[in-house]
Amino acid sequence: MLSDEQLDRYARHIILREVGGAGQARLLAARVLIVGAGGLGAPAALYLAAAGVGTIGLVDADTVALSNLQRQILYRTEDVGRPKVEAAAAALHRLDPATALELHPLHLDEASAHDLVKSYDLVLDGTDNFATRHAVNRACVAAARTLVSGAVSQFEGQVATFRGRPCYHCFVPEGTNAAADCAGQGVLGAMTGVIGSLMAVEALKELVGMGESLAGRLVLYDALYSRFRTLRLAKDPACPVCGGG
Repeated sequence: MLSDEQLDRYARHIILREVGGAGQARLLAARVLIVGAGGLGAPAALYLAAAGVGTIGLVDADTVALSNLQRQILYRTEDVGRPKVEAAAAALHRLDPATALELHPLHLDEASAHDLVKSYDLVLDGTDNFATRHAVNRACVAAARTLVSGAVSQFEGQVATFRGRPCYHCFVPEGTNAAADCAGQGVLGAMTGVIGSLMAVEALKELVGMGESLAGRLVLYDALYSRFRTLRLAKDPACPVCGGG
């Protein structure tokens, strides 16, 4: 049963036929892990908290830097030097005090990824290095958890959902050395808002069970030319993570 306050807070969701009271209840019971509280994790976290996701885990070992504020909208100037997960939790608590926040101020490795991922229902990865992405992917495949992955660089971004096969390793084989680097390549700040918001949309669809899943497909956005494209992702039959097939 939803309380009167929840009925009021989530009214615009509840009147959607695809969500309704049952869908909102699923969101309130959901546990979502966000890996990387940066340009993509920041808008995704705000929208998931606003949507009523009951528990949000935040993984990030960094502190807020002045250069983050151009795009990482969870933070304010007074947060510079503060651990990101603490500053993010404070902002999300102000948005919805009922959201349970679990803070993980660490760099994920193989062991910690497997330990964390299995305690959540769904994972969002907006990190900027392939080592972390592959560790998260392996943990999601092992724990049978849905992974929503996003990336940005300059004026382009992408979002994909992985549910088993194909997995992220099928899409970007380990050993690839072309990770997006905002510090080295630059990024339009609002781009991270677009892609982070799309990640939140796909996560909410998966949690509620509405619409058509993005699993097995990749959405590409080119901001300079205002173009969206959707591509089908192929399974790698020799994938060492998901086995292809």
